[in-house]
Amino acid sequence: MTSLETPAASGRAQELADKIRSKTAKVGVVGLGYVGLPLAVEFAQAGYEVTGIDLLAGKCARVNAADSYIGDVPSSSLEPIVASGKLRATTDFSAIRELDTINIAVPTPLRKTKDPDMSYIVAACDEIAKYIHEGLLVILESTTYPGTTDELVLPMLEKSGLKVGQDFFLCFSPERVDPGNPKYQTKNIPKVVGGTTPACTELGCLFYSQALDKVVPVTSTQVAEMVKLLENTFRMINIGLVNEMAVMCDGMGINVWEVIEAAATKPFGFMPFFPGPGLGGHCIPIDPFYLSWKTKQSGIEARFIELAGYINGQMPHFAVTKVQNALNDVGKPLKGSKVHIYGVAYKRDIDDLRESPALDIIHLLKKRGAIVSFTDPHAPEIRLEDGSIFTEEPGAMKTSDCVVVVTDHSDFDYKTLIDQASLIVDTRNALKRFKSDKIVRL
Repeated sequence: MTSLETPAASGRAQELADKIRSKTAKVGVVGLGYVGLPLAVEFAQAGYEVTGIDLLAGKCARVNAADSYIGDVPSSSLEPIVASGKLRATTDFSAIRELDTINIAVPTPLRKTKDPDMSYIVAACDEIAKYIHEGLLVILESTTYPGTTDELVLPMLEKSGLKVGQDFFLCFSPERVDPGNPKYQTKNIPKVVGGTTPACTELGCLFYSQALDKVVPVTSTQVAEMVKLLENTFRMINIGLVNEMAVMCDGMGINVWEVIEAAATKPFGFMPFFPGPGLGGHCIPIDPFYLSWKTKQSGIEARFIELAGYINGQMPHFAVTKVQNALNDVGKPLKGSKVHIYGVAYKRDIDDLRESPALDIIHLLKKRGAIVSFTDPHAPEIRLEDGSIFTEEPGAMKTSDCVVVVTDHSDFDYKTLIDQASLIVDTRNALKRFKSDKIVRL
């Protein structure tokens, strides 16, 4: 007998479970970005009627026109579900009145002080609280510190007088989206779910299992929140380690890429991570500091996290120093030299600029007097710290004094780069197959 079938179980829980199984439940997603839109699409394709809610009217208009702005969601995927009425988008939170489930997938950035910025979650929950009703399943997906769901979200929703686990249901399920990954996307990435009560967990698992391949229940929202932080802290610390190894190898004249490649032949006890010009994206540079902030409140110092964060934060400086030294070796000062950045997105084959190390590198190069240009077919313009718009200049590569490979997009023509550039600093080992005196490797 499942918890939903016990005499103590809420009648509302059983009613919602029946709606989920019959696919008559109306699904809602707050936040139509890299996490929310793919999730909404999966449930619409699974046969549910889905309403996406976003503050940006432009996003909603594009969804309703089946015009995707997310690389992992082609417009061809939107067309049939929008045309059939299975997916629609709105800026009106009152739509929650008619929904049975609502997933919160809003940004959770860090403040400059590296404290969590909960304002997006608070704003979303304020709106949900206005329209919460009996039988509603609320699932937070935004990455955050352990305790957020029960300590922040739950009190906001219970102000309505409804009781969690009986009248409404609350879970945390960490998003695990890897933009641009052709193999693992929303549907086939296992979904971890932790509820405020056992009935909440069971409903959350039942819900996700209708559209996603595998669901992994855990015993609490705090466990689910910590899962995501462990995953990204693991990656951040290991990247910090290999970045420090790259700096050490550089000082000793050793090819760090060859070292990693050879070490990776060990069939046990080693997992290869790769150095680079810095960390980017919406997760790895940010999520571990949620954990660091939370543990400080308990009097615990997160030493590995702080140290790895420092090392990774220094890599744009290291990359710029490599550029300066490479120019110096050919008799040119960095000040006044033309430096062309090859790729500005935070990772290969996507258009996302969030926390991209390229932005820091451009800032540092300009600060040292370089004349900077860039090429990126996925991100043809960027907004700098001063608010100005910086647009790409592909032709500037030919006349530059140095080209810096910051993002190794697969559609870059590296052969042409070798032919046309006079000097190249490769921070990604993108030019591994080429042998040339022009190339200076990280």
